[in-house]
Amino acid sequence: MTVVTRFAPSPTGYLHVGGARTALYSWLYAKSQGGKFVLRIEDTDIERSTQAAIDAILEGMQWLGLDWDDGPYYQTKRFDRYNQLIDQLLAEGKAYKCFMPAAELDAIREQQMAKGEKPRYPGTWRDRTDHPEGQPFAIRFKTPLEGNVTIKDHIRGDIVIANEELDDLIIRRTDGAPTYNFCVVVDDWDMGISHVVRGEDHINNTPRQINILQALGAPIPEYAHVSMILGDDGKKLSKRTNAVGVMEFRDDGYLPQALLNYLVRLGWSHGDQEIFSMEEMIELFSLDAIGQSASAFNTDKLIWLNQHYIKALPASEVAEHAKWHFDHQGIDISKGPALEDVITAQADRVKTLKELAAISAYFYQEYDEFDEKAAKKHLRPVAKEALILVQTKLAAIADWNPETIHAAINETAEELDVGMGKVGMPLRVAVTGSGNSPSLDVTLNLLNQAKIEQRITKALKFIANRENS
Repeated sequence: MTVVTRFAPSPTGYLHVGGARTALYSWLYAKSQGGKFVLRIEDTDIERSTQAAIDAILEGMQWLGLDWDDGPYYQTKRFDRYNQLIDQLLAEGKAYKCFMPAAELDAIREQQMAKGEKPRYPGTWRDRTDHPEGQPFAIRFKTPLEGNVTIKDHIRGDIVIANEELDDLIIRRTDGAPTYNFCVVVDDWDMGISHVVRGEDHINNTPRQINILQALGAPIPEYAHVSMILGDDGKKLSKRTNAVGVMEFRDDGYLPQALLNYLVRLGWSHGDQEIFSMEEMIELFSLDAIGQSASAFNTDKLIWLNQHYIKALPASEVAEHAKWHFDHQGIDISKGPALEDVITAQADRVKTLKELAAISAYFYQEYDEFDEKAAKKHLRPVAKEALILVQTKLAAIADWNPETIHAAINETAEELDVGMGKVGMPLRVAVTGSGNSPSLDVTLNLLNQAKIEQRITKALKFIANRENS
């Protein structure tokens, strides 16, 4: 059997972390089994589905690198197929027309709840043939009245639900539109889905869908219902309330590798291992190793992983994602050192790519003013002599590299008989505009000599103005 999995989001909002984890698990299982991964857009909720949401889902999947083998398929383009099978079920007596007005059903449900009963459709039109002419009607599926449905779940084991707990669900609305539960069944059948990985909130839908599959004579996929994710506040993440969209993680400066590594561990584990390459995830992943308990989102853990990947990944790979942040902050990286070299210099000093871009701007553009605190402490009249001498020595270097730069700074300190800090800190503020940077030999090596000379002159003017004020 060829393993075929699917991710089937509803385009009523962005791709949030819960959906991304489901997509990842489904994608990993297909890859680990040499199978196929299908992307399907379940847009039957026409009023709430938007193109913007579809675009956000596709963008999120692409950013995460979760490529699909087939699709994206859209349910709204398959209505003819759904209606064909609904008509077939009607002809076979496995579905029926229901003329009950919504207001009447609402009143019945209120009475049931008042009695402490489970609200449900009472089967009023199940076997009736006295159909009123010209009245609107829905199509309901004839749920078996006896027996059980057994869901073979990779995470929870066998889940047994009695058919008497299920009512006859609507499979075509009065407006002629087929409903979600029916469309899902037909899609999974037509697309050859062998394994359905989805959230635990779908457990109630699964026995209904299995009954429809059986009525159609279709094979039953295997299931894995994944537990919810709790937010930092301990509350359930919800797309409509407090869930964070995947692209917000991009905007905040996280690498997709870090987010994927974090998400895979929100429910799945392999011993005590914390760091997984994508190749390791594919090799080791198993649906049966997913836990049943809800997982708590921990932003601090994600930050730790992000720092790890910024340092551990090849700088060229980090640069592919970091460039977006430089562009977003208006920093033209064509006017300066190679971004890979800046990343190598700064990797140990940042938590996010957003922060990386912000603290690296001086490599590519002039700073408007000195950091007030750093300038007050280090750009004082006492620093003039050191800045003038080091400026001269740096300008005289013929072979510009970290070693010659370090020697020039060291010689300045020795000639003035002062500590390295008396030269290094004023020079750092002069060159970068602040009191923080990688080591000076690395920082200056990434900048050209002419720019450094200009910035030291700028600092000397600042000191002169300070003296005269």
